[in-house]
Amino acid sequence: MSKRVVITGMGIYSCIGTNLEEVRNSLFEGRSGIVIDKERIQFGFKSPLTGMVPAPDLKAVLSRRQRISMGEESEYAYLATVEALEQAKLREEDILQREMGILYGNDSVSKAVIETTDIVRDKRDTQLIGSGAIFKSMNSTVTMNLATIFGLSGVNMTISAACASGSHAIGMGFMFIQQGLQDLIICGGAQEINPYAMASFDGLGVFATDIDHPEQASRPFDKRRTGLVPSGGAATVILESYESAVKRGAPIVAEVVGYGFSSNGGHISTPNIEGPAKAMRRALVQANLRPQDVTYINAHATSTPLGDANEAKAILEVFGGNPYVSSTKSMTGHECWMAGASEIVYSTLMMQHGFIAPNINLVEPDDDIKELNFVSHAIKQEFDIYLSNSFGFGGTNSALVVKKFNE
Repeated sequence: MSKRVVITGMGIYSCIGTNLEEVRNSLFEGRSGIVIDKERIQFGFKSPLTGMVPAPDLKAVLSRRQRISMGEESEYAYLATVEALEQAKLREEDILQREMGILYGNDSVSKAVIETTDIVRDKRDTQLIGSGAIFKSMNSTVTMNLATIFGLSGVNMTISAACASGSHAIGMGFMFIQQGLQDLIICGGAQEINPYAMASFDGLGVFATDIDHPEQASRPFDKRRTGLVPSGGAATVILESYESAVKRGAPIVAEVVGYGFSSNGGHISTPNIEGPAKAMRRALVQANLRPQDVTYINAHATSTPLGDANEAKAILEVFGGNPYVSSTKSMTGHECWMAGASEIVYSTLMMQHGFIAPNINLVEPDDDIKELNFVSHAIKQEFDIYLSNSFGFGGTNSALVVKKFNE
């Protein structure tokens, strides 16, 4: 028999809050984390909008040797993971005494690569790069840093799947534990915020253009949406087998019951309807649930014209207009590689505290998707099951189903 997989801890470092309590309040209040980044204006960005987080100062908690191999995404992930481990009641000695793994989503290290290249071009001496640069500039930087900092001895891999990376990391962690290969895994996603990471996106013209009103720029599903707003940070969930959690008396936050995945197999950046619908159906089948069992859907919806419309049509195809639907990206912007993990944290916080966060800035949806049960203002609503969508470039799709824990 497959094992039950539960969440015993969560942590978040986001533009709407740098801990669970701050984020919960922002979600309920519909508070936007989008700002104008003056550095992007100097870089020549068409859209200087972004979600911004405070720069971490880890000097008091990590040694210089540890810090020099960490870029910003690893620093965000470290802080999110510390919070998650604390909630899961996992101390350093507990981690060292058992096999604990890490599966984390990440798909860029732009700043580290550019800074290293600049040194070589300018100084013509590779020895001036520094001993930590290689560990900053590898895509697996988050998992290699956290695995060594926390002394992990289990599975250790980075999941690189564009904007579905964080979701796939949780989905794969779910499968590892379900099949008895691991009992305890740190899962999540991280995203660098610096301009280097977003310049090529800006060049594609996919970013929102309403720079006069930053907090209104991200408007998923709304007729007047003009594009996405980039963001970042990190989110961590501790996945654990039910048996392990009960044995050590861990707090059980929620239960992961389904993971669906698919590939569109078409255009590298243009989404379709069939792929997302297939992922959602697969997640429901694995969870042994019917569409009507799902109360809330946290949509991937990034505020792009075609992406939002096609996802909405896929949701209508699978679920009809019954479940509540909102996109927390209306507040956070698109957290890219992190988003699939952070939106599990956001949705689980809602489920824990009996509310559904709003899709802010949604005044009028497209005519052909008005049947969806959109939440444009926060509502108090108890619910037991939700589905979270994450889709990425290359046509990669992930859908996770999470339910309130019942023994």
